Amino acid sequence: MDIRFEQSDTLKEKPTGALGFGKIYTDYMFVANYDADQGGWHDLRIVPFGPIELSPASMVLHYAQETFEGLKAYRTKDSRIQLFRPEMNARRFINSNERLSMPAVPEDMFVGAIKALVDVERDWVPANEGESLYIRPYMFATEACVGVHPATSYQFIIICSPSSAYYPEGVNPVKIWVEDEYVRATPGGTGFTKCGGNYAGSLKAQEKAEAQGYTQVLWLDGVHKKYVEEVGSMNAMFVFGNTVVTAPIDGTVLPGVTRDSIIRLLKDWGYEVEERHMPIDELMEGAKNGKLTEAFGTGTAAVISPIGELCYKGEKAVINDFKTGELTQKLYDTLTGIQWGTIADPHEWTVEVEKQA
Repeated sequence: MDIRFEQSDTLKEKPTGALGFGKIYTDYMFVANYDADQGGWHDLRIVPFGPIELSPASMVLHYAQETFEGLKAYRTKDSRIQLFRPEMNARRFINSNERLSMPAVPEDMFVGAIKALVDVERDWVPANEGESLYIRPYMFATEACVGVHPATSYQFIIICSPSSAYYPEGVNPVKIWVEDEYVRATPGGTGFTKCGGNYAGSLKAQEKAEAQGYTQVLWLDGVHKKYVEEVGSMNAMFVFGNTVVTAPIDGTVLPGVTRDSIIRLLKDWGYEVEERHMPIDELMEGAKNGKLTEAFGTGTAAVISPIGELCYKGEKAVINDFKTGELTQKLYDTLTGIQWGTIADPHEWTVEVEKQA
């Protein structure tokens, strides 16, 4: 790809203390423009990180044509920089854009732009244990028009943020509120996409859970409010002996990269994985009678977050004595070991960002 590079006059000092998550940004960002009357994507560039100029009539501000992705770059012990399954993020981004009537970012352009930006910013990839460079590609409508129709112009941008663990609890169990009032997604909607509206609509329930002393929300389906779907913005998995149950990818649940990777590992290890609609009553009963031995959420930001307690309609159920389960810990150790290059990568999931001359 032909990517123009604009040198920054002043580079930032690298952080030396706690990073937090998504609070610090690197020196540069990738930007590309899309205009239907100019043949599509053009003016690919890496420029200094800074404000975006938009018309007050830009359609994203009125009709929310916006999508995003999230992935990480990892520094190995021998200082190589690698990505984890970026092609899956590229394909999911294409699917999200298609649902919101936005043009596709071709897979090779998506992955190539990330590699180019991370190569420029490789000194920003942290080396401390558990830290990584969080990468946020996103796209939005820029056409200035207050009228409801798919926009004809867009920007695709990638920013980077050196970050530590998403949840301050780390790989420790969290308390989960089962939400039976608000819903996250319904069949035919945008539940399988990564669009900002999905997350904005989830905040009310998140506030409700936090007010009750719970870290996150377990969402039920939007039709019956009966079947278990996602936990917060993560895929949810539940261990019953040698069987792991998770919601199916059928339009209301995000097809997570971490979810897919964990399913592959579980099958490698001889576990049976059931992708099915599980009633919340079955889950609560399993937690009470001990058949539910472990539960956890999965996602790029946190990787794995164990679930130690569920609260549904005022009834509380503790899972595995509020301890991180053996399988949960093994999955976390294996997946992060592959991502940071400390253990073998049998599925060839990692992609090295080679240093350009």
